[in-house]
Amino acid sequence: MSEEDDGPRRTVHGRRRGRPLRKGRAAALETTLPVHQIALPAAGGQIDFSGLFGRRTAETWLEIGFGGGEHLATLAARHRDISFMGCEPFINGMASLLVAIEREQLDNVRILMDDARLLLAALPDRSLDRVHILFPDPWPKKRHNRRRIVSPAVLDQLARTMKPGAMLRLATDHEDYGVWMLRHLLDRPEFRWTATRADDWRIRPAEEPETRYEAKALAKGLKPIYLTFLRR
Repeated sequence: MSEEDDGPRRTVHGRRRGRPLRKGRAAALETTLPVHQIALPAAGGQIDFSGLFGRRTAETWLEIGFGGGEHLATLAARHRDISFMGCEPFINGMASLLVAIEREQLDNVRILMDDARLLLAALPDRSLDRVHILFPDPWPKKRHNRRRIVSPAVLDQLARTMKPGAMLRLATDHEDYGVWMLRHLLDRPEFRWTATRADDWRIRPAEEPETRYEAKALAKGLKPIYLTFLRR
């Protein structure tokens, strides 16, 4: 996160496009994305949720780096009375979610195809009821660790934008990143780890849909960890 006066800058690393999109997904980028995309305000401005969703709902959930969007789409279809926001800079993943939005007619989802830090900077204080960061890029090389989304700057923004009692749920199949996540969050007095036994972090919470990244990890014999924290 930049500390300069002109606001946070885009800090997306890695590729943003994969294999060529199939016709239906390419069409969804053209027609569905404009309807559901989040228009960021000018630097220093804040997003008006009632204007963004056209209504006010009891809760607002955010997923940072939703990959192919299957987790976000499943939750949005399950909880149509909740407003959902998602960030994903990868075009192919965005297109996959857009197809699901069309298929399930999800009018409670708004999305940003860009760096999640830009969205966090534009959110009002105490506006989020739940945040998911599931299987983010681990950036395993030590010289790339600073690119990890779980960072002091992002945790500062989450502490600001999450309501008291709001849930932060993280998952990773990368052992070093799991230790990194836990260490950074345990250093923060704003967050409380809810685990009371090993199964609390070894087993995916029952209410959480499986993601494709989790399925791939399990197929490889990896053992993901799941961390749940509450905003104090």
